[in-house]
Amino acid sequence: MRKRIFQLGIFAFLLLFIVACSGDDTSNSDADTDTDEATEANGEQDAAETFGGDSEDATELTFWTFQELHLGIFEHSVDRWNEEFPDRQIKLNAEAYPYDNLHNNLLLALQSGTGAPDIADIELSRFPNFMQGEPQLLPMNDHVEPVIDDFIESRFDIYSKDGNYYGMPFHVGATVAYYNTEIMDAAGVDIDSIETWDDYEEAGKKVAESTDAVMLTFETGADWTFWPIIRQQGSDYFDENGEVTINNETNVNTLQLMHDWIYEDEIADLTPGGEVHSEEFYGFMNDGGQASILMPMWYMGRFTDYMPDLEGKMVIRPMPRWTEDGNRSAGAGGTGTVVTNQTEHEELAKEFLAYTKLSEEGNIAFWEVLGFDPPMWTVWESEAMREDNKFYQYFGDDIFDTLLEVRDEIDSINITENNPDMQQELNTNVFNSVLRQQSQTAKEALDQAAETVGN
Repeated sequence: MRKRIFQLGIFAFLLLFIVACSGDDTSNSDADTDTDEATEANGEQDAAETFGGDSEDATELTFWTFQELHLGIFEHSVDRWNEEFPDRQIKLNAEAYPYDNLHNNLLLALQSGTGAPDIADIELSRFPNFMQGEPQLLPMNDHVEPVIDDFIESRFDIYSKDGNYYGMPFHVGATVAYYNTEIMDAAGVDIDSIETWDDYEEAGKKVAESTDAVMLTFETGADWTFWPIIRQQGSDYFDENGEVTINNETNVNTLQLMHDWIYEDEIADLTPGGEVHSEEFYGFMNDGGQASILMPMWYMGRFTDYMPDLEGKMVIRPMPRWTEDGNRSAGAGGTGTVVTNQTEHEELAKEFLAYTKLSEEGNIAFWEVLGFDPPMWTVWESEAMREDNKFYQYFGDDIFDTLLEVRDEIDSINITENNPDMQQELNTNVFNSVLRQQSQTAKEALDQAAETVGN
């Protein structure tokens, strides 16, 4: 362990030297998603745990992550593994680091050929950095291909290259609509009658007329709302070839609609705190400030942790459709767990990762331990997934009924090496100039973003 930490310190020093010499201005992406806001890089380890390994013959594996919550899944998995395979015991040295430190030092370790862990988490927006050239990660095809039909396949595609699957997902990240039944009932709106965005707009007008709440708010410091609703329409920031499409007609019209809902129809407002992971927003939502929010399934944990007064008032439904046969969801956020090519225990590391991420027990644990929507859709109807817990108590017992409705409608976003730059442009300039300052039209702002990132 000390050797690993010493190596990490060396890599951090080298990285700081390289960045200082190059003058690059690196920044986080908000596409983190199944986590709270990314921890600021400060060179300090967030947590270090050792799981399993009671046997002297146990094989030591190392795991790096940027999210301390993920350690719980691997602790759970090691315990199950060592009980099931007593002659193949694993001792897992698990370390959680700040977001930037984890990704920067992992990339440097892989590029230098030394110091990488056996297994590591890589957040979705940073994953393209690890796919450039020949990936220094091990393909997991032997374990993925036999079970891929039981999973939401698009969640593997975003961590793949040239037909090889490298990253194993934690969740589907299906975006859904969360509705406050107390507000909607006061406005005389039947939630289950909202099928299209036109229906949603009409419901929003009733909410604005009959209550002190707005139908929703739009972020100026993040893109959690904008991205899924354009993806629903088959659009994105980049196409499948990596070409910039941020300023296409669909995206311009959608951003203009967001503006109009705030300033003309007055059914929406700006998100307090700028984004939906802020304390200001939690307080606003908890006090009944808005009637609905569009976020991935994993946002359930934000409700249970930070908005306790809404327990029993919130329900989960599919997103409204844009067209009669349009999708009612979209994938958002994610983290892929990989095996690096520096592992000295290739088969064991791959088998253990598959055991953790691709097994039925592992996917049930995603729900039980973290409250994530498991990427293995075949467990959604299992008895284990229906056992009472805090999420059912908060949202009702039909959570996975909603997921089953939309499981074939969860298109994932296109990820390129330019996604972090595009998100920074949106979150720093576009949303502020269009939605807050109204200094640019949607077309002007998105044209500028396309030019800035395209160059």
